[in-house]
Amino acid sequence: MKLGLTFACVLAVACAVGPGASAQTPAGLEIQVYAGLSITGAVGTVYSMEYITDLAQTNDASAWRCLECLQLPASSYLWADKSSPATSKRFYRAVVMEAPTNMVFIPPGTFRMGSPTNELDRWDGEGPQTAVTISRGFMMGKYEVTQGEYLAVTGGNPSYFNGVQSGTDYGVDLARPVERVSWNDATSYCATLTQQERAAGRITASSVYRLPTEAEWEHACRAWTSTRFSYGDDSGYTNLANYAYYVRTGGGTYPVGQKLPNPWGLHDMHGNVLEWCQDWYGNYAGGIAVDPQSPAAGSYRVIRGGCWHGLATTCRSAHRTHCTPNGRVYDIGFRVVLAPGQP
Repeated sequence: MKLGLTFACVLAVACAVGPGASAQTPAGLEIQVYAGLSITGAVGTVYSMEYITDLAQTNDASAWRCLECLQLPASSYLWADKSSPATSKRFYRAVVMEAPTNMVFIPPGTFRMGSPTNELDRWDGEGPQTAVTISRGFMMGKYEVTQGEYLAVTGGNPSYFNGVQSGTDYGVDLARPVERVSWNDATSYCATLTQQERAAGRITASSVYRLPTEAEWEHACRAWTSTRFSYGDDSGYTNLANYAYYVRTGGGTYPVGQKLPNPWGLHDMHGNVLEWCQDWYGNYAGGIAVDPQSPAAGSYRVIRGGCWHGLATTCRSAHRTHCTPNGRVYDIGFRVVLAPGQP
């Protein structure tokens, strides 16, 4: 049994992150025989679970490190720090996390990544199926990053579907997803957004915006489903147009959020633009994996999802493909994850 000091913020009065944050109530200090917190609060509330190693740093917001995002599963809950070594001393707090309105919480859990060998219209490279556990929850964009959001953060808009292109006037609709962004552009956007949001006090000092890992992306897309799509198998593709823009729904991108979302409230996961992931492209390991990471190096980065001119078969939850990190194509965009940085 580990003996650790626990700095406990009562959840009902813990400080909130983001606009409309409630006033912080002084926290109590208690000694526990485990590394964690006893939490009491409203079921479904999301908290940033944070720690420091020096009690003198209590009032230094930049000193607190975020370990994970937790959605309270019960009104009384015992949370334990699974990352803490037996010899460490940590002081904890739980901070109410008011997520941006354009993000949703993705819970941790286990799913089968990839497609079974008998899945209809399966592509090579979607196996072997791997039992993947995502150990920590995170926030994910409800929508693909829009042209307007990209413009606001970077000052530019590289999108093809913006104004007159090759003699065609596509108009100006900044609610369309940004495209013609490379993997390098997307990661740079995430880094800049992180700096801006930290400076504005809207995220904690140790939280980061980043691209999802491929495993996180598929976990979020499936939303506890194991069918070809998040809404069912749809062997005849008769319902796909209700959830995705693909080759049969017309040329070009469309404003985000117009199609039905998946069970977790994410829009356009099955189509509109392809989405960059954090990983290098490589073969699945098979067997069992916890928070799998990509190969250490490679030639291509993973892209996931369907797109406005892709076939229906490419809109399936398991479909994957790749592109060079500097590739800029008018059917590739991205969405962001908000998660703790490395503890």
